[in-house]
Amino acid sequence: MKDLIKNIRNLVNMNQEQFAECLGTTALSINRWENGKTEPNKMAQKQLYQFCKNNSIDLAKMIIDSKTYENTDNKLILYHGSKKGIVGDIAPISRSECDFGQGFYMGTSTLQPLTLVCAEDKPKFYTVELDLTGLKVLNVEIGLEWALLIAYYRKEMESAIGTEIYEKYANFANGYDIVVGYIANDRMYTELSRFFNKTLTDTALIHCLSALDLGMQYVAITEKACKQIKVLKEESLSQLELAILRDMSVERRKEGIALADEIEVKYRREGKFFDEILGGK
Repeated sequence: MKDLIKNIRNLVNMNQEQFAECLGTTALSINRWENGKTEPNKMAQKQLYQFCKNNSIDLAKMIIDSKTYENTDNKLILYHGSKKGIVGDIAPISRSECDFGQGFYMGTSTLQPLTLVCAEDKPKFYTVELDLTGLKVLNVEIGLEWALLIAYYRKEMESAIGTEIYEKYANFANGYDIVVGYIANDRMYTELSRFFNKTLTDTALIHCLSALDLGMQYVAITEKACKQIKVLKEESLSQLELAILRDMSVERRKEGIALADEIEVKYRREGKFFDEILGGK
């Protein structure tokens, strides 16, 4: 929070006295905010938000950039969002209906984990380091395999229990410690639902995937993998940051749905529907 405030002030090229005047507060308050001694109250955070809107400052990008670390030579820097914070050791204990089943989920960018928890009251954001030494990694490329694996874990393939295709995806990640694949975030939720509900073809879905630039996620699905994750930093998110991220998430989802609508029309006569794929295997 302190760095965000200082970055906003520097961006508009103001000293603390000038910035304080614009926000209706004191230079002492600005100084204390920037030194991390106090945080602006809810009213002051609203004023900051409005100030940034009036000055066309992209606060969401500033937040995302401020929480980004550089990868080290041998280890990956990844990001994790938690509704209430990590308690105890890191473990593969997410809900089983997540994209790639039960595990500990980490994104390659700050955006997805930040937007994942922005609707919560007091979420935590983590920067972690993953050591892949000795781990078996399954890379799921963008495409139909990705969609069908998610369909299995989201219980969308129950009608195909006992079939060859169901067994394939039930055992797809066996023997692996880490699954790496594209994120099925809120911008893809509608498109996946359309695919599972047989109103969007596999061809249209894959084109949606390519167009939306979702980013990648690493999922530690074994205890062995979780033991090789190290927390580098834990952060609380301020009400200002949460408000900004919520607004951005809503806008991005609208943009994603609009783009998917265009793609669905363009490719609606190409490819197969979900029930056709299940029935054809």
